Amino acid sequence: MTDYVIRNATLLGERVVDILMCDGVIVAVGPKLEGKGAREVDATGLIALPGLVDPHTHLREPGREHAETVLTGSRAAAAGGYTCVNAMANTTPTQDSAGVVEQVLHLGKQAGYVDVKPVGAVSVGLKGEHLAEIQAMANSAAHVTYFSDDGMCVSDPVLMRRALEYVRSFGGVVAQHAQDPRLTAGSQMHEGDVSAELGLTGWPAVAEEAIVARDCLLAKHVQSRVHILHLSTQGSVEIVRWAKANGMPVTAEATPHHLSLDHTEARSYDPRFKVNPPLRTREDIDALRRGVADGTIDVIGTDHAPHPAEDKDCEWDAGANGMIGLETALPVVQQSLVDPGLITWADVARLMSYTPAKLCGNAGQGRPVAPGEPANLCLYDPAAARTVHAAEQYSKSSNTPWEGRGVPGRVMYTFFRGVPTVWDGAVRSREEIRKESHV
Repeated sequence: MTDYVIRNATLLGERVVDILMCDGVIVAVGPKLEGKGAREVDATGLIALPGLVDPHTHLREPGREHAETVLTGSRAAAAGGYTCVNAMANTTPTQDSAGVVEQVLHLGKQAGYVDVKPVGAVSVGLKGEHLAEIQAMANSAAHVTYFSDDGMCVSDPVLMRRALEYVRSFGGVVAQHAQDPRLTAGSQMHEGDVSAELGLTGWPAVAEEAIVARDCLLAKHVQSRVHILHLSTQGSVEIVRWAKANGMPVTAEATPHHLSLDHTEARSYDPRFKVNPPLRTREDIDALRRGVADGTIDVIGTDHAPHPAEDKDCEWDAGANGMIGLETALPVVQQSLVDPGLITWADVARLMSYTPAKLCGNAGQGRPVAPGEPANLCLYDPAAARTVHAAEQYSKSSNTPWEGRGVPGRVMYTFFRGVPTVWDGAVRSREEIRKESHV
């Protein structure tokens, strides 16, 4: 492998250092390091972060390769500064057995851009009727400890209780998509003044909050860990804050789009802004930002949800829910949280690397930029303002809500186990990565 020395990087936005990487490991961090024979990277003005870890990615393969594949999604992840993604279970077939999660794991290794960790389904076929092969997936080559029916709520409290009891035996986590199906039948957007104005069926905040409260109480009763995906309402933040204050084993996630975009976007009738849970109010956005800032919300996950053009280039009612977000997550977090002074770059490392890796059981990921650690690294230019164009991104799908909008920052280099997957702002070819990995 080629050795690299990163010159004059600003580590976590705090101090300027050199970083020496040899054989896929960080061997030294400090000023003016000797890098004899190492290839140099001038990182002046760049923020050095640990490789990002996404706890919430949809890669669509197997079954919906027309929207995304493990390979194209992995490239998009690398472009966004990620070195690990956790691939959600709503594939076809569903990731509800050892065979399917091992297939996804294998596809990730073949791609070679990031660690792809399959998330196991909670229920067979995501139908919420019978538990999936949880133990078999945990014992498989994929070693799954993180389970979710994301896209579908585990609405049956008995099934949710059983799932929590089951994963407790090996320290696993159940991640919940909090949506009461009865309260959201036919819903199209956030229930409020804009939905009334547009005549669209609303998705009330209480449909999320009721499930969040129930599952916090179930987690306390069972003494097993529950993670609440993509919080979107002020009430959900308050419930999680209360649950943590009372010692309940709960963690929570926010997405970049729920931290920045509100329900007034629906006035465009552009399905790129249609997502589940829906975009909420400015008051909800402010509450989410406060929740991130005070530690109520533990991680930021993209909920990267690719769709082919025909699923978004249509009327609002027929449009699919979901947005792509791997390549814009870090700039949107900078814009929404860092630049306003709500969090620091050290907080970004915690929210988007350390804690997600721990939550999802991603060994070797989410480690400090320190000697002896795997050389997973993101070098980010916070001053490289740009305009987002889907045609310039690496995802196979184009359903970004930031099309034509300006965002700050750009990932300039991503190192995955010491091998650059992104160089000077461009994703490298798989052939280049494979060649260097085997030198």
